[in-house]
Amino acid sequence: MHVPQWIERKRDGGELTPLEITALIDRFTAGHVPDYQMAALAMAIYFRGMTPAETAALTAAMRDSGSVFRWPAGTPPKVDKHSTGGIGDKVSLILAPLLACEGFWVPMVSGRGLGITGGTLDKLESIPGFDVNVPQAAGLRQLERIGVFMAGQTADFCPADRKLYALRDVTGTVPSQALIIASIMSKKLAESLDRLVLDVKFGTGAFMKTRAEAEALGAGLAAAGNGNGVTTALRLSPMDEPLGRTVGNALEVGEAIDALQGRGPADLVDLTLDLCATVSDRPIEAFARHLDSGAAWARFVALVEAQGGNATALERWDEIHRVPIVEIVPASRAGRLARIDAGTIGRASVRLGAGRRLATDAVDFAVGFSEICKVGDAVERGAPLLKIHARAPDALAAALPAIESAIEIE
Repeated sequence: MHVPQWIERKRDGGELTPLEITALIDRFTAGHVPDYQMAALAMAIYFRGMTPAETAALTAAMRDSGSVFRWPAGTPPKVDKHSTGGIGDKVSLILAPLLACEGFWVPMVSGRGLGITGGTLDKLESIPGFDVNVPQAAGLRQLERIGVFMAGQTADFCPADRKLYALRDVTGTVPSQALIIASIMSKKLAESLDRLVLDVKFGTGAFMKTRAEAEALGAGLAAAGNGNGVTTALRLSPMDEPLGRTVGNALEVGEAIDALQGRGPADLVDLTLDLCATVSDRPIEAFARHLDSGAAWARFVALVEAQGGNATALERWDEIHRVPIVEIVPASRAGRLARIDAGTIGRASVRLGAGRRLATDAVDFAVGFSEICKVGDAVERGAPLLKIHARAPDALAAALPAIESAIEIE
């Protein structure tokens, strides 16, 4: 095996065989292919793409690089959702307990922040004590008790994807459709699901900038799911402005808490309910009742407790994640908010410390943005457009110009 030849072939637009892809992933997982070679190949894939056969082989090799979940016969339908990433997307925190309230099993394996988009694991780990490391046997017991677990990849679950995911985040290769499909679907197929709903984002705050790109990616993801026996539905969601009114790990958990208690922002709640109904074939009204009754909130608390989290911390959330600097960004004039660019907001959140520049970077859970106005809102001169939560003056100074450039008032 001569990896440089494969890199060169892909660089020049050639095709790798399934056997070559399987061998490459096996050796990369075992540590015999260095990161710099895999990063070079990822960049070649980013520019040259992969054929459907190559993408299928890569997905299968990454799925089979570790263990695959096995569920006992006669257990409830296993369902999950995946978003391709967005700014302020905290849907999973609400959707998973909602689906469990309807009797489904939700074995949700999630990821960390990637590029400018936040990650579900980072949000969950802002809850003191919450353990995202859930072995399969423990996950099964938790499903039997409360119908849901939310975890990261264990050492033996799609380890090739875990290694490649970290490289993509810091090498500019996140938007590759082939790598996105293989990353997402290897994990979802390894969950041995019955049903899956895909929330594919498009717009300035998404990896796919146009609806056409999102449609192409969604078709590839859905084909991978349906072709492997998982009933897979697709939703396309715009991501030109942040979802909800918060961006930043702990701030988004706080907003998810509000939604689970029946007082979340309309755009966040509507999308979550739609995705629940799509993956379950149950009416939206059934899930809305679980928000209003407190059942979804109780299930989320049970989830936190089951995974070692301090549930009492949820009751004093703002105190736990308070930062020394909270700056209001005022409207420069009266009018209607015409634009609040999600991509720019996402990049600014990374500057504050809410995301990673390097794979080894720590994430500051508390920083980000809150009380973000929505496009179409009427504003008065001097009225707050959003609040910036910063740890230090230099971080605030780095984020402010970007925020100002993201906003347009008509």
